[in-house]
Amino acid sequence: MDNTILTCDVKQEWVDYNGHMNDAEYARVFSLTVDQLMQDIGIDADFREKQRYTIFTLETHVCYLDEAHLGEKLHVTLQLLDSDAKRMHVFFTMKNASGKRLATSEQMLMGMDMEAGRPAPFPDQIAQSVEAIALEQKEMPQPKEAGRTIGIKRKK
Repeated sequence: MDNTILTCDVKQEWVDYNGHMNDAEYARVFSLTVDQLMQDIGIDADFREKQRYTIFTLETHVCYLDEAHLGEKLHVTLQLLDSDAKRMHVFFTMKNASGKRLATSEQMLMGMDMEAGRPAPFPDQIAQSVEAIALEQKEMPQPKEAGRTIGIKRKK
């Protein structure tokens, strides 16, 4: 199953003094992936304006696995780990053209009523799109980076 939802190239302005993509730019690519996910499930600019509904990112955890370099083609895949009436727990994996894993981003996304400024259930057509992804991906194994916490491991 090819669950790639975003493809882009590493831009010159994303490369830092270390000669590879800056850590903030990995976050940018994952943010662009959330934008694409929103488009894919039906939350485009017209929908946001008319329905006054959008998605906010509540939490994100990025793991940097390898370097991305200038001009390198990036492919980001989506795995929906869980969802409910107004949230999606997603896992993105960034790979290069040869399939090498460069980074992952685990995120909690929340549907928002823009008029009320509060969380709100997904509108029916959006909920159906989210459910379709969940059904398609239900047999996928849990990524090893999912659910990680940050901390220094101490020997006892």
